[in-house]
Amino acid sequence: MDEETITACAARITEAYSRGTSIAPLTDEFPDLTEAQAYDIAEAVRHERERAGDRVIGWKIGFTNRTIWDQYGVHAPIWGPMYASTTRAFEQPGREGAEREPAGSTNAPGARAAGERAAGEWPVAGLTEPQVEAEIAFRFSSAPRAGADERELLESIDGVSHTLEVVRCPYPDWVFRPADTMAAAGLHGGLAVGPWHSIEPQDRDDWARALTTFSLTIRSDDVVEGTGLAQNVLGGPLSALQHFIDESARLRGGVIIRPGNIVTTGTVPPAYPLRAGQHWTTEVDGLPLPGLSLTAV
Repeated sequence: MDEETITACAARITEAYSRGTSIAPLTDEFPDLTEAQAYDIAEAVRHERERAGDRVIGWKIGFTNRTIWDQYGVHAPIWGPMYASTTRAFEQPGREGAEREPAGSTNAPGARAAGERAAGEWPVAGLTEPQVEAEIAFRFSSAPRAGADERELLESIDGVSHTLEVVRCPYPDWVFRPADTMAAAGLHGGLAVGPWHSIEPQDRDDWARALTTFSLTIRSDDVVEGTGLAQNVLGGPLSALQHFIDESARLRGGVIIRPGNIVTTGTVPPAYPLRAGQHWTTEVDGLPLPGLSLTAV
């Protein structure tokens, strides 16, 4: 695939996202599209957004939940950039602008965070076939090292948050091949970020254990849609993060995470269709992170 074809494919995806329309999967035309070529297309999509004035603030990892691989025909994680324009903070009532822990919590992992859910609205107009995913995200104080184990990765992380990612698909009915999702910049639509909880050096061992044992429940209009376990996400969010760091470094020639970046690690319960008028809530059991409340508008 030459540079001209990569640019043309990126333009096709960019137009579909900007217009909120669907396109045929790229692999219909290019059945031999490779992983490296797909990420080259995604890079071209990113560069176009940056030329338009947007700014990358981190990365999303997708398809880390092994329980949904057969549903989508994707059997390995993917990734894509997240932007300043697609990310917003959800605040707990009475704590607008708060950066750290909910009142009554400690820095070490616990059963559940104190306080009300962090809440906000999310517009879905213009998003093609949007879905909502309940995830765990990390914030980096320094760039991690490729090849680092999970415990070492925590030394580069200064905060953890519960997030809701809104994903969208330019391919009709969420039917595609893995390379199509890579080319489409990881299908990212937006990220609602809950309050950040600091990870202190003396608590890293506790966090490493808790991040393999927590559970996350998601409801729509007070009806439980699903509960996911940390183990669903490649054994835990740190394991998903480790895979992303190593694989992206292999393909892109070095670690792509920068200090200050946010990385969200994939849905813990399954993903669910998102429609205007719905009210979604979550709760995290086993980590001191407040649940989230999202109203689709």
